[in-house]
Amino acid sequence: MSVLTKMRSQKLLSSTLILFTLSVGILIGTLVNTGVKAAKDQAAPGATPLVIPNPVQLSNSFSQLAKQLEPSVVNISTTYEPKAATTQRRNRRARPSPNEEEGDDSMNDFFNRFFGNNPMEQQPTPRRGAATGSGVIIDANGYILTNNHVVEKADRIQVTLPHSQTKYDAKLIGTDTDTDLAVIKIDAKKSLPAAKIGNSDAVQVGDWAVAIGSPFGLQATVTAGIISAKERDLGGIEHQFQKFLQTDAAINPGNSGGPLLNINGEVIGINTAIISGTGSYQGVGFALPINTAAKVYNQIIQHGKVTRGAIGVSFRESPPELLSVYGANEGVFVGEVTPGMPAAKAGVKPEDVIVAVDGKPIKDGQGLVNHISDQPIGSQVTITVLRDKKKQDLKVTVGDRNEVVNTASGGERPGTPEKSDATPAKFGISIQNMTPARKEAMNFSEKGGVLVEQVQPGSFAEDIGLADNDVVLSINRQPVDSVEDVKRIQGTLKPGDPVAFRVMRSAVPLARSRGTNAKPEWRSLFVAGTMPNTQ
Repeated sequence: MSVLTKMRSQKLLSSTLILFTLSVGILIGTLVNTGVKAAKDQAAPGATPLVIPNPVQLSNSFSQLAKQLEPSVVNISTTYEPKAATTQRRNRRARPSPNEEEGDDSMNDFFNRFFGNNPMEQQPTPRRGAATGSGVIIDANGYILTNNHVVEKADRIQVTLPHSQTKYDAKLIGTDTDTDLAVIKIDAKKSLPAAKIGNSDAVQVGDWAVAIGSPFGLQATVTAGIISAKERDLGGIEHQFQKFLQTDAAINPGNSGGPLLNINGEVIGINTAIISGTGSYQGVGFALPINTAAKVYNQIIQHGKVTRGAIGVSFRESPPELLSVYGANEGVFVGEVTPGMPAAKAGVKPEDVIVAVDGKPIKDGQGLVNHISDQPIGSQVTITVLRDKKKQDLKVTVGDRNEVVNTASGGERPGTPEKSDATPAKFGISIQNMTPARKEAMNFSEKGGVLVEQVQPGSFAEDIGLADNDVVLSINRQPVDSVEDVKRIQGTLKPGDPVAFRVMRSAVPLARSRGTNAKPEWRSLFVAGTMPNTQ
């Protein structure tokens, strides 16, 4: 009986296993069949659906900075009346302005071609000009710092605050063309969020930089980059007081006047300019350092204008060889002294080397300009000069730059000296003696001198800046009265020696005014270099 029961149990177990195996097989087959069918129905077989992860807080330095400063950055729009255009009788319609759509001119051309004027065509009415830019709120009472070029032509200035459609009329408080800055004010009937001012002297190349503004009218646009360079000089007298921070943070038209920020959200500059072949961002932007802007802002809110000091000397950046000849390692070599101006009254002379102001060493011309321009008008400074290689202190009263700076243009020369046999000199020049007849023909009144008839291409003379028709008055402070003097002086020089020339140069080419009665204006200048191994 037990054996039978045992057999029945085994048979039941076997049947159960068989049923289980069949069930599993059916299930797997069903799943496989379903999967294959689903794959055939899917538009992109084998593609895995994307799954959005839960929100995770990432680094928020830039986002916090943007939230912090965005309320302080405004959009500025200006309108102005263009000057009335003079109309002329033309056979063709004028080219449309860049902002004007060009339509079908066939009928206008028909009338203009056959009748000269189109009786059906109204005379064009000058269209109001408009411009946009950015600005940054500096004072909670509504004072805003921006670029002068944003507002300089404006008949009306309007300011739009972030996240607002209201346009506030702005009052122009003052401008400074030398730094391209302007201060305007709005009355918003409430306290405004003023930006925090940083110290641009602390900025280092490679620091993060963030620009906020309204490029192309797109308000509150935030871009980031780094400080690419400091003290960037764009050259030219118009940039004499602008030593920029260079950045690769995107700056485009409309960003002008907006702030450049450090990673702490402090204003370190006012976005001013770009270098671009297209007119838009190409990775090179410039911001005026806030330390410079703050000086301008403070003068404007106190006096409504900016004044700068000057003493009335002119100079060029001096090569070491020129300074060496006059006994200096660094300083500013005085080329000319404006008669009747503060420096002349104090006894400063051409060929002096200014080495210090108020005991502070002066390394170059920009250092002199910066120091003197910051002095109050009418204040007195002590200028230390090297004269005949000896130091001398002179008391100079600082004048107003607008009155002192010499803006006189050079005159013209009535005659051209006739070419004659010239003597070659090893500097790479051909020279002639200045006869009385030649001096009279050239309206040249200085004593002595030799005429440079030709400067050889690629020569030492060309390298240091000598030019045809210059008159050499001295070499290494030794007077030159004849060709023999030049030969004698050059015979004492060996390769590696510094050489400094004092020359007189006309404002225009000699031949330009030949035969006229115009009186020339000769100007003194100095060029210098190191004698090469061969010449």
